[in-house]
Amino acid sequence: MNIIELHKVNKFFGEGESRIHVLRDIDLEIKRGDFVAIIGQSGSGKTTLMNTIGCLDVPSSGTYKVDGIETSGLSANALAWVRGRKLGFIFQRYNLLPSLTALDNVALPAVYAGLSHLTRMERARELLTRLGLDDKFKNFPYQLSGGQQQRVSIARALMNGGDIILADELTGALDSKSGEMVMGILETLHRDGHTIILVTHDHSIAAHAHRIIELKDGLVISDRRRDQAFSAADYESQVENGVNPFAFYRDQFLEAFKMSIQAIMAHKLRSLLTMLGIIIGIASVVSVVALGRGSQERIMANISSMGTNTIGIYPGTGFGDRRSARVRTLTVSDSDILAQQSYLDSSTPSVSTNGNLAFGNQTLTASLNGVGEQFFDVRGLRIAEGRLFNEADVNDVASVVVIDPNTRNKLFPYGQDPLGQVIIFRRQPLTIIGVTQPQTAMFGPSDQLSLWAPYTAVMSKISGDRHISSIIVKVNDQISSQVAEKNLTNLLTVKHGRKDFYTQNTDTIKQTIASTSQTMTILISSIALISLVVGGIGVMNIMLVSVTERTREIGVRMAIGARRFNILEQFLIEAVLLCVFGGLTGIVFAGAIGLGFNSFSSDFTMSFSTASVFLALGCSSLIGIGFGYMPARNASMLNPIDALAYE
Repeated sequence: MNIIELHKVNKFFGEGESRIHVLRDIDLEIKRGDFVAIIGQSGSGKTTLMNTIGCLDVPSSGTYKVDGIETSGLSANALAWVRGRKLGFIFQRYNLLPSLTALDNVALPAVYAGLSHLTRMERARELLTRLGLDDKFKNFPYQLSGGQQQRVSIARALMNGGDIILADELTGALDSKSGEMVMGILETLHRDGHTIILVTHDHSIAAHAHRIIELKDGLVISDRRRDQAFSAADYESQVENGVNPFAFYRDQFLEAFKMSIQAIMAHKLRSLLTMLGIIIGIASVVSVVALGRGSQERIMANISSMGTNTIGIYPGTGFGDRRSARVRTLTVSDSDILAQQSYLDSSTPSVSTNGNLAFGNQTLTASLNGVGEQFFDVRGLRIAEGRLFNEADVNDVASVVVIDPNTRNKLFPYGQDPLGQVIIFRRQPLTIIGVTQPQTAMFGPSDQLSLWAPYTAVMSKISGDRHISSIIVKVNDQISSQVAEKNLTNLLTVKHGRKDFYTQNTDTIKQTIASTSQTMTILISSIALISLVVGGIGVMNIMLVSVTERTREIGVRMAIGARRFNILEQFLIEAVLLCVFGGLTGIVFAGAIGLGFNSFSSDFTMSFSTASVFLALGCSSLIGIGFGYMPARNASMLNPIDALAYE
């Protein structure tokens, strides 16, 4: 029964006047169990004929069948399927992958054929043991002699069954003793039922074959048979049928992932330099986002210290109006009316005045704020010592005062208890009943001395004003602050007969500042992203270099059954891993920068978020896919013949 059939096969190389006719109308049949030697001088076409038989190349014309499968018109992936299941290659230069152990090199064809991990490892150990290499499982190719490497190559050819074994000058790089041992192995394989096709220029090596085919100028000039083909039953393929598709692709992905790690670790310095651009880019982006987030949180905290969900009402036309100090339109009755509105939780009038503050032999300049009892809750002020004044104090026009920590430190520097002490403000005595907790000012610490007293006492006993300087209202949590602001504006405009006031909504301020901060963060992050793009270009360049350096490896993978998708997947995973590792390193580097910054900065800190970290990792992965695709695709589109011949 014929296992190889070639009919009128021609092969041309080149175009036009440089066109060369390498194979000329080859008619050849090889029976199952044959041991064939193809001989001929250099340029006779024997290697081209071997490549055609091995489905590494396709004829320019004619037909070729391997085990009944017509190969003409098959796609590159279909030819890879034939190579992986029907053929086993033994190369003159061994072509073992340097980053894989002997065991992994032997098992590699079974990865592309879909054998399970347990099955292929068990078979690889069995084959190496059979060839006397049971103590070399974990050795890398550089740790093996030439004869040992060739035996590993033979074991690899047998991994998927090796129904047809193609050997190209397999003893050319071996000493005579190793060559005899390898030929002995081939004869044993022939007796076991394998079909052997040997290409050689050495007639003594060809003498081991039972059939010798001689080529000259692309023609078969002689076909001599010494013995009949081996008549044993068909050799059973080791490839499993009916492999689960999910398990097949999962296993191939895991093996590609493993081999990618091995390839990266085999070139540590180059991998590190490749990742450097990604590390810098990711660290820059994460640090900038953390810096922007930290500054935004600090600003938001400062705004919140002014009061949460509050609206301030001031006389005049707007912030910066020079005439606002002369406008006297806001009254306590305005505050009382607003306090009755359902969309507001509270309303407190405020009147401010500056003057001399005296205690003992000290005289200082301070600011006294006349407010209602709800003012402290609205503004978020908390008591540190004593108590806050209450509604009864306001109604009784009590001469009591609450001071801030600055005032306490100035008037009572030696730790004296301020509670119950009487201070003089603009010749009016006020009894200290409480001290507030420190309050962070919007733009940093302030040395201003602030005091708070019931507005009734301030207006009747100190300032003598009938009008107030401002009203602070707190909006109901269930009501939109914008809706509340519109309603109270309409109410006071109708009451005054005109709009002679303006409002400041803390939520609006927060939204404006938050929006501005986010815009600035996005802008600066976009600039930082440029370094990521540069890093991605670096990844692409290094991957292109890697593809060039590993062209022969790509050819070997294709020869033993790797499809184009397998090659694409292999190099794409490597690119993504480089970017992900670089991204993780960049995140760690950014974290170190944040720790250092936060330990020295007291104004605000770098605030990292989980979202920004995952976004950074996502960006690095996308860069790996985007910039790694072209080199990976170039690798997958290589011609197996050109790749194997690459020096």
